[in-house]
Amino acid sequence: MAWRGCVTIMKWTKTEFTTSKNITSRSTRLNPYNQQRCGFRRDAKRPDTKKGNVTKETRASPSEAGTPGPPPPPKVPRPTLFKPLMFTVGFTGCSFGAAAILQYETLKSRVQSAKDEAESEKFLEGSQDMAYWHDWWNQLTDFQRQLILLMSMVDDFWSSLTEGQRTVTGIIAVNAVVLCCWRIPSMQRSMIKYFTSNPASKTRCIPMVLSSFSHYSIIHMMANMYVLWTFSSGIVSLLGREQFLAVYLSAGVISTMVSYMCKTATGRLYPTLGASGAVMAVLAAVCAKVPEAKLGIIFLPMVTFTAGNALKALVAIDTAGLILGWRLFDHAAHLGGALFGVWYVAYGHKLIWRKREPLVKLWHDIRSPGAGRSRPGGGPGISGADGGGGPRPQ
Repeated sequence: MAWRGCVTIMKWTKTEFTTSKNITSRSTRLNPYNQQRCGFRRDAKRPDTKKGNVTKETRASPSEAGTPGPPPPPKVPRPTLFKPLMFTVGFTGCSFGAAAILQYETLKSRVQSAKDEAESEKFLEGSQDMAYWHDWWNQLTDFQRQLILLMSMVDDFWSSLTEGQRTVTGIIAVNAVVLCCWRIPSMQRSMIKYFTSNPASKTRCIPMVLSSFSHYSIIHMMANMYVLWTFSSGIVSLLGREQFLAVYLSAGVISTMVSYMCKTATGRLYPTLGASGAVMAVLAAVCAKVPEAKLGIIFLPMVTFTAGNALKALVAIDTAGLILGWRLFDHAAHLGGALFGVWYVAYGHKLIWRKREPLVKLWHDIRSPGAGRSRPGGGPGISGADGGGGPRPQ
């Protein structure tokens, strides 16, 4: 019994030890701390992947799977310049035609005003003496007297200017007004649309004219207007006021057209503005017509050079800027204006301005319908002195 009891105790102890061992192993498997350790160990066995690798794998996975990537940006087509070219030709022709008609009307008004002044002088001669004007002056108030004196001073200053300076005064005033419009925030969108020239813009023709009167920087406008004021007397004395206006406006459009062509050819489509192209045409015309004239620099009066050498230097600088891709100025517009000015004084004056007579005659016939009937060999209604139908000398 004792052995059996011992055996029984041993069996019970062995059975209890086995049971406790199984319970311990189960509890070990069910212990959350051990699960965390096991999970931590499993995570530790995984290979470390860096964020850069994950990003690369993620980006590379679509191409590996054969999925197409994002489409490339569409290519901007080069703008066509047919409409600006036709506008340039039409505007240039209309400018010279309008200048010829304006010259005719100006000469006609000058002749008529001269006749009226002569008649008025004859009528007033001896009719009123100095006592009449003395009494009239004493009847005026002090404000009216000061106003009359101011107007007389302005009239004296205006009379002291040359015809060229009086002509460019209006151009300078228009440029100043446009410069002030650039400072108005509500007009920025309209100013960019109509007063900057860009071949990629939807509006390309009207800005070819308006951009020649547009400056955003005060220094830019002052430099251009100073050069225009300096050469205005020479160019107007060579061409006349009406022909100068036609050359100036045409040069602005032609220089912008040359700028359009260079921008389209190089693919650099950016907006530009300024009267530099038209001013370069005026400068080049004077320098080509009078190459021996002496010029100087405003800040260096002791440095002088001939007009021909100045023109060659400016053309060389703009050519280098166009080839090297300088973007400080619109060198293509400068070259276009300079070449047009040289061409006009050499050949354009003979080809365009001297052939304006048919247009002027047509305008004269339209303005004075009865004047054409007095010419020899005229149409119906002309009768000789004897009542016949032969022509009568004018």
